Amino acid sequence: MAGFATATAVAPAAGTATTEADDSLGTAGGAYTVDLDPVWTIGGKPNGGYLLAAMGRAALAEAAASGAGHVHPLTASASYVGAPEPGKAEVHVELLRVGRTVTQAHARLVQNGRICIEAAFTLGTLAEDTEPWWGVNPPAPLPAREHLMRIPAHEPTSGMSLPIMDEVVLELDPAGLGFAVGAPGGTGEFSGLVHFADGHPADPLSLLFIADVLPPVTMDLGAMGWMPTLQLTVYVRAVPAAGPLTVRHHARLIEAGLMDEVCEIWDARGRLVAQSTQLAAARLPDSGPAGRAVQEAAADR
Repeated sequence: MAGFATATAVAPAAGTATTEADDSLGTAGGAYTVDLDPVWTIGGKPNGGYLLAAMGRAALAEAAASGAGHVHPLTASASYVGAPEPGKAEVHVELLRVGRTVTQAHARLVQNGRICIEAAFTLGTLAEDTEPWWGVNPPAPLPAREHLMRIPAHEPTSGMSLPIMDEVVLELDPAGLGFAVGAPGGTGEFSGLVHFADGHPADPLSLLFIADVLPPVTMDLGAMGWMPTLQLTVYVRAVPAAGPLTVRHHARLIEAGLMDEVCEIWDARGRLVAQSTQLAAARLPDSGPAGRAVQEAAADR
């Protein structure tokens, strides 16, 4: 079992030292090893946000090796080709451009010769004392913390193993947890608080993981089971203040076996620090979503 920093640690791969930048293209490349921890999994598969964070750490390491002074991920966009297994893997990084304000990189997670994830990163350095120039996105409203419910490492309704929940304290608004007693609410939304169990402070890199930490909102619509992520894009907006993060995860459209989910993350100051959108394959029941009958009855009145 390893905390976030250890579980996402990377090291230069033996015999694949970082290459020097090409003078004409401004590119450089290197390979990094990562040991994908079995604890950071959902149903035996490494969490997609955890994998993205590990790849982001490799991209930052490659940028540092090139002399770039950019220490935070600003954007990350990943296509999930195939789920890796826990264990050894490599992240191959190519620097596309090293500029004064940002570094742009391409990364590929490979395991046993198989491409698992392709990702693009924009790296920069976020100031800790900035304030929004404009914004209309207040934190998701939550009940008092004593009324939130922590997600356990073993989900009793589906029987799914969630060892990652031993590493992450995820406390959700019970309004979205009716599925656990066979009565899904039908809103297509989860919200709650999250922080690391070992006290690891949230930082810009860990926001790549936290953007994918909530359960699929299809559970609140009566559809249980794995909803594999096809593509995930995360924007990191600010360095989070100390304290638990408020997270809201909701779907806007589920159609033709595909679902989009939007995630918003606020720090303890109430400042929006990250936002993401992902497209997932939705394995849906033949019946309509929870809440549809109520909605249709209301529309008929």
